[in-house]
Amino acid sequence: MNIHEYQGKQILKKFGVAVPAGEVAFTPEEAYEAASRIETETRTGTWAVKAQIHAGGRGKGGGVKIAASLDEVKTHAGSILGMNLVTHQTGPGGKKVQKVLVEQGIYYPGETEPEEYYMSILLNRESGRNTFMYSTRGGMDIEEVAAQTPELIYREEIDPAVGILAFQARRVAFNLGLHGPAFREMTGFVTSLYKAYSESDASLIEINPVFRTSDNHIIAADAKVNLDDNALFRHPEYESLRDLSEEDPIEVEAGKHSLNFIKLDGNVGCMVNGAGLAMATMDIIKHSGGAPANFLDVGGTASARTVEAGFRIILKDPNVKAILINIFGGIVRCDRVAEGVVEAYRSIGQIGVPVIVRLQGTNAEEAKVLIDHSGLKVHSAITLQEAADKVREFVLSK
Repeated sequence: MNIHEYQGKQILKKFGVAVPAGEVAFTPEEAYEAASRIETETRTGTWAVKAQIHAGGRGKGGGVKIAASLDEVKTHAGSILGMNLVTHQTGPGGKKVQKVLVEQGIYYPGETEPEEYYMSILLNRESGRNTFMYSTRGGMDIEEVAAQTPELIYREEIDPAVGILAFQARRVAFNLGLHGPAFREMTGFVTSLYKAYSESDASLIEINPVFRTSDNHIIAADAKVNLDDNALFRHPEYESLRDLSEEDPIEVEAGKHSLNFIKLDGNVGCMVNGAGLAMATMDIIKHSGGAPANFLDVGGTASARTVEAGFRIILKDPNVKAILINIFGGIVRCDRVAEGVVEAYRSIGQIGVPVIVRLQGTNAEEAKVLIDHSGLKVHSAITLQEAADKVREFVLSK
């Protein structure tokens, strides 16, 4: 589950990670008032006004501005709120900004020049360990750093059963070139950051940049936190952090029906049970000359209701020229899926695209009888190759 920067920082702060003082605002007036309260607390005299959307690259798109007065805070908030912010992660359609984060300024004069670092923690599925990645090249696209200067990216492999050890935290600070008070603060920062990752059941924490101020304090200037959906039962307080307006409405609807759905850019709708079979089905569609329009896994307990919901979701895509239903009946019975197809057809009414159904496994023969005798324009297939041939026939003929 993706959450906003300000929500991620609230979680980090609970685990002792230093973050700038900040408040979220929904109007320019609220931003002005928030900046006034922050100034009373910090006395920094500058503020950052940051668009809150589920995407990176906000600064390059004009979604992050620095203000040197309260009036500037209000002006910047007014220009950012309501804008359609386009970044490399939003796609060309962009996202509408509905809230901003107002934070204390962290760039201020001191004895040393401030520095920016990159840090992230995520699971290395190959090793089964958590990977702490960090670099002295913070504040820029880490992909560019990895491509051009990979030697500047360091990694610490952390055993999740043990957690981060003191020598590993010290090694992070040493590799970043720190010493004195900044070295000590960084070791504490790293330890707290890993604790936040582990105990909040995050799937990713990315801080870009981690900021060393001119007086040698270490602060998370940004925060991208993704929470593991499968662990939310342990954190009921996190449910309220979900922002449905930032998610694809079709994917939200699919979630309500316990369907695993991801929108793609192709022309053949897929309805499959099981992620592995779904990937194989998408491959065979591509091989046949089409392109998958979605990933849709109805799961092992598909019913007539879920199949109908899957139909309705796929048909919302105007690019779909055919629908391929590929079900292997293990836990789920093929005849139950067939009943769902028939009921969905009759409930929805006219379906303007060909529907190809391949059912194998438990009660597959009964399912084929139901499909063939339904009187509906549903094309049944026995083998996966036969289904692919029908996809080729219908898609390439359009």
